Parts: sequence; structure tokens; C-alpha cells
Amino acid sequence: MRAPFEWDWLDPRQTVNLSELALVSGMSTAELDELVGYGALIPLESAQPAQVFSAECARPLSRACKLRTEFHLDIFTVVLLLGYLIRIEVLERQARNRRC
Repeated sequence: MRAPFEWDWLDPRQTVNLSELALVSGMSTAELDELVGYGALIPLESAQPAQVFSAECARPLSRACKLRTEFHLDIFTVVLLLGYLIRIEVLERQARNRRC
């Protein structure tokens, strides 16, 4: 498994493909396909033949992978964790927008 790295600079309005998400998270494309199958990662509707995703899922996915490695979590636990991390990011964004 490759070492994950942060893409904090990534614009959430951009899209990334499965291999780019694999690079960000350190997970294999097969594992990411499994996350798609569980509904934890939802591809965007696109005319492109390959699946594309909103770049905003890159940061929580990277965090979930780090926690997976640190705590030896199985893929199903990562599904649950990823859902919570995405929800936390949405709530944090809403709180920041209310302050402005």
C-alpha cells in the first residue's frame, strides 16, 4: 500500500477519478470500488467513461484511511467512519458559513 498524502489544497468543486482517489487515500482501486458498492463513495454523473467523484471526498477519505491503518479497521468499518467524517465536514462548513 502506498503512503497516503494530503490534498488539502484541492478545490472541492473539482472532480477526481478513482485512481486519483487511490493515490490520495493509499487504498487500492479495488477497495475504493468496494466503498462505492457500499454507497460510502458516490460517483458523479458524468459523460466520461471512468467514474469521477467530487474532490471534497478526498480529505475525509484520506483521514479514514489513516485511521484504518492506525487501528487495523476492516473495510466495512471504514464505510461507517467515512460517512461520519463526511458529515462532520458538512457541519463544519455550515458552521463557518453562518459565522461569516
